[in-house]
Amino acid sequence: MGRVVEGTRHWSPARWSSRAGAMHALVQALADLAADAEGQPRRPVPRLPNDTHLPDQLQVIGLDLLEFESKLTEEQRAAAEAAIQRARAALF
Repeated sequence: MGRVVEGTRHWSPARWSSRAGAMHALVQALADLAADAEGQPRRPVPRLPNDTHLPDQLQVIGLDLLEFESKLTEEQRAAAEAAIQRARAALF
């Protein structure tokens, strides 16, 4: 996940134009897993007006997920890894 954050942090709005959906889908998937691990309801992650903030959103959600990593099931861990791999394929 850190590679995705660092690999996209410098992107221009033009570069995000066709890739923002994939990054937002990753952020939402990880937010859902974090909510499940915390025992909280799932909530939609807002789309910010500027897609260049997506790496920041991913970093925050990733840190939330790491905080509850010990509560993740193997299925949830696999789902997180699959979401990251899908995003990498779409972004790079």
